[in-house]
Amino acid sequence: MPAIDVRDLHKHYGDNRAVDGVSFHVGEGEVYALLGHNGAGKSTAVEILEGHRTMTSGSVSVLGFDPAKAQREFRDRIGVVLQTSGVENEFTVREVIDLYASAYRRRRTLDEVVELAGLEEKVDERVGSLSGGQRRRVDLALGIIGRPDLLFLDEPTTGFDPAARRKSWDLIEALGDDGVTVLLTTHYLDEAEHLADRVGVLASGKMIAEGTPAQLIEGISGTVVSFMLPDSIETADAISTFGPVLGGDVRLSGRLVEATVDRATEVVHRATGWAIENGVELESLRVARASLEDVFLQLTEQSEETS
Repeated sequence: MPAIDVRDLHKHYGDNRAVDGVSFHVGEGEVYALLGHNGAGKSTAVEILEGHRTMTSGSVSVLGFDPAKAQREFRDRIGVVLQTSGVENEFTVREVIDLYASAYRRRRTLDEVVELAGLEEKVDERVGSLSGGQRRRVDLALGIIGRPDLLFLDEPTTGFDPAARRKSWDLIEALGDDGVTVLLTTHYLDEAEHLADRVGVLASGKMIAEGTPAQLIEGISGTVVSFMLPDSIETADAISTFGPVLGGDVRLSGRLVEATVDRATEVVHRATGWAIENGVELESLRVARASLEDVFLQLTEQSEETS
């Protein structure tokens, strides 16, 4: 039996189909990333799995339980790290961990939790005095205090500096290696690519793609060529200027010009030739294989075009 089994899940609010026939499963010990733009339906789906929201129709099993019934046995086996914290600011880190630990039949020790979450030096500080990233570590500590078999992580590294993000990745990987099932939502696509065994992509309440990061990336043919838009080119003219030069799917993100192309050598030759002829420097010129972020952008753009 999978740790999570979702079949034809629907959640409707009047005419709004927040979740529209989603099916997927997550195996025991698997790290599964559920991705999607804001409003895609991922938070609604996860809240149904956590037992915080009821479904309109479909079938959901989490660790063999119906989460809507919220049995004590079910609550005792899951950990939840919400996107926003509701921890009282006047508690110290030690006090809030002790309080949450009392709700579980099996629990980690305080020393183990603060070490795993990187809070050793903050254990006697009040939660309200902590930085955003440190408060997020408290959320993570509360999610793992009860030794969960299944951990829900909703944007777990928001506010983390790069070093803290990497440390949290190590913790999530260690939990997976220890047999804990993890359902992750994140807007950091490099995080999903690094951590997830499998990925599901939601758009407009529907599952539009699923597979390992490698499988999804292999589904995109081509190489990504990118550079910063030269100062001599107006943002409004970027696509029309570089579309003929790059000859691929040209995208503009801020002042970053990107294109997914099949013949990278030929395209780079044309781009650098254009730059030399026009006397400009293509700052941050880069040629790289497609990433999970490229896959996500392509899939969601195609979904928007067809919807």
